[in-house]
This record gives sequence, C-alpha cells and structure tokens, in this order.
Amino acid sequence: MFNKILIANRGEIACRVIATCRRLGIATVAVYSDADRNARHVRLADEAIHIGAAPAAESYLRAEVILDAARRSGAQAIHPGYGFLSENAGFARACDAAGIVFIGPPASAIDAMGDKSSAKALMQTANVPLTPGYHGERQEPAFLRAQADAIGYPVLIKASAGGGGKGMRKVEASADFEAALASCQREAQASFGNAHVLVEKYVERPRHIEIQVFGDSHGDVVYLFERDCSVQRRHQKVLEEAPAPGMTSERRAAMGKAATDAARAVGYVGAGTVEFIAGPDGDFYFMEMNTRLQVEHPVTELITGTDLVEWQLRVAAGQPLPKTQQQLQIHGHAIEARLYAEDADRGFLPSTGTLRHLRLPQPSAHVRVDAGVEQGDAITPYYDPMIAKLIVWDVDRDSALQRMQQALAQCQVVGVTTNAAFLRRLVLTGSFRSANLDTALIEREREALDIHHIAASDEDWALAAVLAVSSEQPRSGDASPWAIADSWRLTGPAARAVTLEHLEQRQQLHVRDTAKGWQVRLGDALIELVGKADNDDYALQLGQRLQRGQAIREGNTLYVFGTEQQQRFNIHDPVAEADSSNDHGGSLLAPMPGRVVTLLVQPGSTVSRGTPLLVMEAMKMEHTLQAPADGTVHGFRAKAGDQVADGAVLVDFEAD
Repeated sequence: MFNKILIANRGEIACRVIATCRRLGIATVAVYSDADRNARHVRLADEAIHIGAAPAAESYLRAEVILDAARRSGAQAIHPGYGFLSENAGFARACDAAGIVFIGPPASAIDAMGDKSSAKALMQTANVPLTPGYHGERQEPAFLRAQADAIGYPVLIKASAGGGGKGMRKVEASADFEAALASCQREAQASFGNAHVLVEKYVERPRHIEIQVFGDSHGDVVYLFERDCSVQRRHQKVLEEAPAPGMTSERRAAMGKAATDAARAVGYVGAGTVEFIAGPDGDFYFMEMNTRLQVEHPVTELITGTDLVEWQLRVAAGQPLPKTQQQLQIHGHAIEARLYAEDADRGFLPSTGTLRHLRLPQPSAHVRVDAGVEQGDAITPYYDPMIAKLIVWDVDRDSALQRMQQALAQCQVVGVTTNAAFLRRLVLTGSFRSANLDTALIEREREALDIHHIAASDEDWALAAVLAVSSEQPRSGDASPWAIADSWRLTGPAARAVTLEHLEQRQQLHVRDTAKGWQVRLGDALIELVGKADNDDYALQLGQRLQRGQAIREGNTLYVFGTEQQQRFNIHDPVAEADSSNDHGGSLLAPMPGRVVTLLVQPGSTVSRGTPLLVMEAMKMEHTLQAPADGTVHGFRAKAGDQVADGAVLVDFEAD
C-alpha cells in the first residue's frame, strides 16, 4: 500500500479521499489555486502545494505542474478525483512515465471510452446494446441535421468527450437542430477542448440507470449493482438512489453482465461506471462509460458496505479486488441529494458568496454528509458550486425517503442562495415518492415544484415579524439602554410597524410586546405568540403549535429556519427604496459573474418577450439571457469574450 498520495482535485471529493487515507494511515498532499488557499481540503491534508491562479485552466488542469508537485512532495501516487484530469489519458501516461501511480484505469481504457463515438463502435463488437444514432466523424451542421432527420425526432445531441450534462441538448424539431448544435459545440469546446458531437434517438420516458464496475490488474471484474440517476435537470443529476426502484433480479443480472462485458472489452482496472438508458418496456441501451469514480458513489457504498476509495487505492497498489461477485450483497436503500449554491427559482443560476452561516445534518448511522466547505468558506465563480452531498440510508426506500426529508430540513445556509428548498419540494412530489421515475420528472412536476404555489401562512408572517423586531435588540451582554429598540413609551411599549416581503407579496404588520410575548396584527387578524426569541434561536407558541428554530438576519434579509420548513423574508426599507441612485432603468443585468460567449441579436433589433439576447458561461455551463418583454435592444455593454461581474449592465433594453 502507498505511504503518501497527492490528490489532484479540490472540494468535496478531495476531502472524501483524505478521509479514507487518514483511516488507512496514508499521508495526503493537497494542491490548491489562489482561490482555494484557505479551502477545507487544504486544511485537512497533511501537506498542501500551490499550483496556480484561480481559473482551472491555470491550476487544476495543468498536468505538468501537478506532476511536479507530486515529485517534490514524494507522493507515490496521484488520485485524480472526478472532473479536471480524472479522464485525461495524456495525464495518466505522464504519471506512468514519471514513475508515479495513476489511481485510475489504464490510459488505453480512458482513450477507448473517452470518445463516445469510438466507444459505441467498441461496444457494438462486445454485443452491448446501443441506442440508434450517428456516431461517426463527419461534423458538418447540414450533414448532422440530415442524420437527425433520418433518425426521427426527438433526438439528443451529445458531446463525444466528457460528460456531466455539458454539451448535451434534446432537439424536438428539425428547425431547432442547428441552433442547438452550435450551443452544444461551444459548451463541449469550453468544457473538454473538443467540439465533436454525436446524435442519437431520444428514448421517450427514459430512466438513467448506471452500473458501478470495478476491475483489478489480475483480470477480475465485478459490478456493485446499480444506481438510478433519472432525476435530472438539463442532463445533470439532482437525486440518485440505489438500488433502482422496480429492478428485477433478471434485469439487474443482464445489465451487470453488459457492464462487465464493456469493462473487459477495454481491459479495465479500477473504478468505473457504465451508464445505460432504460426504456419503459424493459430494454436498455449503452450510453457511455465514465472512467472514474462518480459523484454519486456514496449510495453504492452504503448499500454494499464498501469504501470504493479504499478499493481504488488497493487495486492501484496491485492488490486483488477485496470482494468477489458472490460476496457482494445489497442491504437496504440509499438516496443522495446534491446541495448546490444555485437559485432554483431563477433558472438555477449559480450563486456566489461567503457562507456566513452553515449548519448541516449531524452524521449518523443513517445520515452521511460529504462536504467540501465549512462556515466562513467562499463559493467562487471558478468552480462547481456544490456545497455538500446529503446521503441517507435505511432498510427500505420509504424509510430512506423520510430520512432525506429530515436531512434537507436541517440544512441552514446564509450567504448564498441554495437549492435546499427545491430539493425538499422535489422529494415530496408524487412522482418521486411513488418511484415513477424518468428523466422528465422535474419537468412533469413543474407545478408542484414552483415556489409560488407555496404561500406563507398568516402565522409564518407573524413569526417573521416578531423575529425581525427581535433581531434589532442587543446581543446578550450589551446592557446599553440606547441599544434597545423596543418602542418604549411612558405609557408602555407602542406597536412596531414592520413591512415584510416574501416572494412577490408585501404586507405590513404591527408587533406589540406583551407580558407573555407578542401580539401581531395582520389586517383583521390578531395573532398571539408566547415564548422566547433570543439572539438567533427562537421557541414560540402559536396557538397549539410550538415553533422552534433559528432566525439569521443578514442586512434586511431574514432567514427563518424551522423544524418543518424554511422561509426567507425581506424587511422593507423605505429609505433604500426611495434612493434610486442604483436604478438601471431598462437595462438588463448579469445574473452572475461569468464570460459573455456570444451576442444573438443586432443593436436596434425589435424583439418579443423570451427572445434569446446573449449567452453567458459561468461555472462550466451556458446560460441564455432572454428579453423580459416585447421591446427594443438599443445596444450591448459587453462583447463576446468579456468577463463580467454579477449585476453588471449587459443590455440596454427598452420595453414597449
């Protein structure tokens, strides 16, 4: 076994690898960019080496700099994590030439599976089922469109290199094909340095089921069962679970055989995932093989009682697989949710900032938290905005689902917007609860997932008003009478008027201190609250219901974290509203920091509501800025290639 390894990655996966190495007594070396100088993985590792500037292309993607760091540190092996250089055959060869073990498959296997077109041809010779489509070399737009027309719509355009949903678009009609192709090729070039795509038949109501495989250098290959990753948004996984609901033993065996046949066809060693599209009729088709550990590997670990990172280390050190196929068994059910810094109610735009308050569920036999950040850390625009993965396990799916609901309710994040509330709504949808799974689940449940259908009750407004008033009181230990804002009068405290905003609603409430607690008047309703609201914690009785939780105020935003739900209220500031110095009129602003990719209309154009105006790239994904109404584009404040800050004026737009 190795004495010291270098981890050529960052964030959650680097912390995950460090945890296993620490348990096995293996020293770890972290690498970090300027943006990650104080990151959690740097703090956890035994050593850390600086490798460059914040952009990944100037740090984590610099193979020669990472190899030099490994040599200087005396590391015997490099674990690439996932993303970055994990599926780079050139980097695997460079490690081998330098006498450093690459903890991953042989470069030949990465080459064979790294190009989706070549992989499809190889799988055909291995008798692995394939989706109908064009996987050839020709890339002229007109030719590819003709292939799509022949296949029949809908079709899926996919980048040949890479994965993670990048460079992938579903196309419903021939007229939309070339615009979708151009977007795919731009995204593929930016993410993988390769604009080559393939075109396949889109399987209606498909399930995305992947098989975890593992091979060793002694010729043995096993599969550690399946994961259902059907719940996706823009081809990126949102929820994953194992085993797949409704999977029969016969189908599992057939898919397991196909996956191990695929691995053997390329002489696979190490951890890999063979991904399949499964139709409602029971048929399944090979999509691709990921020649690395997957983000969702923890659900497999929990149902099999294994540590897949440990397996990677042992296999890379030349040891045989720790278990045979006959020794592997499924125990219980596991579900994973990815907690991201993104605004689900604004098109899932990434969110950046400092994690001023971060509280995640306590790990237990039923709950696992894999995180790459801690309170006080920053989510930057340079990398994937994942905060943590929540993984739960229980004896069956219904019990695991209850665990996940509870775990999501315990997530408290202030400083960035997260998808936690969206995830809570998602696991409560009828489709997910009943395991009616396919890749269109989120779209199908759009109405249930729309936050505007979840209105705050009068009691919620009253609770927020009390907490808003309480947040203005001094912290414990501050005895100054001038710090107390309780509306004191000679005749007793007056009622405080508080104006709150929640979603698109604004209401004024009047809060009065009483001997027992507070009275809140909201219109004709009078609501009594009894209890305490000291500093960040509250325990308030509303009628027969006791509300406990935390309330965090950041500026004029109040975050209310309760045992059953989380709410965010804005405390209306009439002075700030009257100050129009920051009003940009009809301008459209950048919704996040990023790079302008292309401008889609000419200055002076008259456009209709929803017309795409420009494309931005941020956190490795493309985002299209659309016209908010019918109107005229008078001009652009940025050109293609410009880096822009969050809130920068991009388009001078005048609505009709």
